[in-house]
Amino acid sequence: MKRRELLGYAGAGLATALVTNFSSLLPVNAQSNGVSIQWLGHTCFLFTGGGIKILVNPFRTLGCTAGYRQPKVVADLVLISSQLLDEGAVEGLPGNPQLIYQPGAYEFRGIRFQGISLDHDRHGGRRFGKNTAWKWQQNGVNILHLGGAAGAISIEQKILTGRPDVVLVPVGGSVKAYNAQEAKQAVEVLNPKLIIPTHYLTQAADLSNCNITPVDDFLALMPGVNVRSSSRDTVVVSSQNLPEEKEIQILSYPF
Repeated sequence: MKRRELLGYAGAGLATALVTNFSSLLPVNAQSNGVSIQWLGHTCFLFTGGGIKILVNPFRTLGCTAGYRQPKVVADLVLISSQLLDEGAVEGLPGNPQLIYQPGAYEFRGIRFQGISLDHDRHGGRRFGKNTAWKWQQNGVNILHLGGAAGAISIEQKILTGRPDVVLVPVGGSVKAYNAQEAKQAVEVLNPKLIIPTHYLTQAADLSNCNITPVDDFLALMPGVNVRSSSRDTVVVSSQNLPEEKEIQILSYPF
């Protein structure tokens, strides 16, 4: 396996080298309290569980994210899907988090991470390059965050993703992320237990500079799938409370 490194980023601290000998890794602690998943706006989430905090896709506040608060939260590790402004703004994060932003296999504090390259547009990545989807298991829960994927999932990519317990999938469309129909197709390929939509239109958007659609467009294409709507921005998921049948979880942003 090709050796990769965890690379430091301005304001995100320095990072350690990748552990490539997977046979020496400690097993992930699968405690019953699972993982707290907090929505910080757009495709940005904070995952807390097993003694570690993982922040995915911090953003700058402009366009579709203009009305969100900038997600400057404490985390041990930051994952970003691309270096576009809405998925890779790590300047000024508090503390000294470590950062991974390239596809590949990594290990951090006993957790294995797989960064899977997907197209960030519908033209083979020729317009917006590649998007990295992140797969890991945290406190007994298999998580897949698709970032800003726009390209269809190939057989090879499906093998890398496996079947996630929780998938975070963009649904609002635009030129660089799945629209509602494409998100539905991705969900059908991945067959997750719990679906958390991301990258959709909310009251945070500057409508003069945002062309994504509401989450309702995606929900309308998922008849028969139970939808759970929360008044909070956080849900706790464990291996014990995962739904038996596929469900969609909608979180609320505290404007």
